[in-house]
Amino acid sequence: MSDIKSNTLSTWVEVPKNSDFTIYNLPFGVFKNKRLSPRTGIAIGDKIVDLSVLDQEGFFSDLFLPEGIFINEALNDLISLGKVQTKKIRERVQDLLLVDNEKLRDHSVRGKVMVNRKEAEMLLPVKIGDYTDFYSSMEHATNVGKMFRDPENALLPNWKHLPVGYHGRASSIIPSGVPIHRPKGQFKSPDMDSPGFAPSKKMDFELELAFITGKSTRLGDSVSTADAEDYIFGFTLFNDWSARDIQAWEYVPLGPFLGKSFASSMSPWVVTLEALEYFRVENPIQDPEVLPYLKCDSAHSFDINLEVLIQPEGKKATKVCQSNFKSMYWNVAQQLAHHTVNGCNINVGDLMASGTISGTTEDSFGSLLELSWNGKKTLKLDTGEERTFLEDGDTVIMKGYAEKDGIRVGFGEVKSQLLPAK
Repeated sequence: MSDIKSNTLSTWVEVPKNSDFTIYNLPFGVFKNKRLSPRTGIAIGDKIVDLSVLDQEGFFSDLFLPEGIFINEALNDLISLGKVQTKKIRERVQDLLLVDNEKLRDHSVRGKVMVNRKEAEMLLPVKIGDYTDFYSSMEHATNVGKMFRDPENALLPNWKHLPVGYHGRASSIIPSGVPIHRPKGQFKSPDMDSPGFAPSKKMDFELELAFITGKSTRLGDSVSTADAEDYIFGFTLFNDWSARDIQAWEYVPLGPFLGKSFASSMSPWVVTLEALEYFRVENPIQDPEVLPYLKCDSAHSFDINLEVLIQPEGKKATKVCQSNFKSMYWNVAQQLAHHTVNGCNINVGDLMASGTISGTTEDSFGSLLELSWNGKKTLKLDTGEERTFLEDGDTVIMKGYAEKDGIRVGFGEVKSQLLPAK
């Protein structure tokens, strides 16, 4: 890849101002449309580069890729080729899109290669075998501790010593654009003598990023913090939907179950680790000192701006939260090192979510649980309506981007509407 710091890359593709999908980004995704079966693409501006056509026309002939590698319903097989190959593919596409490169720009196949993004249906980018959700924002964990436990001792004793996480339900992870139904379940408020059963009255979002593993390990192996990024292919936006009333009643003693497993939504474009390199920042200071297997000799945090909007049905959206990924106490290398330190094996396409990303200010809290302080405060939307938790018909939209020195690398959005309970 050309030197990103030079800020001189220019493409012959028309890229709208403030587009997430610049020549510096080039994320991978899986798409189809009325005439095309599911296949791998790379986003640039309002277009998708159909990698299968480039492959058929010989643009990757020197890479000796498996036949039909890009005609697939998920990225898993492509990711399995390894970072050396996927990096070469992305860099080849970047080179072909540069303004002075006529090989694709003036080629007769250009019209077949460049697909309009608005005409494409985006699919779940990977076939997810396992999904782990972490709890890595100190601000979020502190807020929850203040609400439900002791405000003076909000963090549990283990929280600053290890990245807390739980194994979630992979089968109910859905791509952006797919609506969800309000879940039903048991709940019990403090004033109730026995639990009730009804659709959740405290439907919430959780603003998260998730990374996709790009390399497998064998049972018994561990991944060090130094090697962790070799196992991370890229990142997506992630909305970990939560039914807070169901969750509050069920989570003791074993943690989340039905309050989370009904659905999680992820964005369709996978932003590679290479594209985020320019936005790497130092890890937050950790006190007390962590155990040796969690120590990091290099930075594994990223300056990524995040926001959440709520859009009532048929009305305009209101931004209710703006946060940043760099505030996370536990970084991705520590998460993966802890996940595997006991010998747990990982597979290509596993999904590891960050946990709710909250900042220090009230407008940076990454969930309605925090923004409304469990229903004690109301949020006023631009429509004049108020919310403590989500109403039927509401659409939640999450966006994210990194920007520095005029260079922008974004994630697009993850968007889903909440429908009434079935």
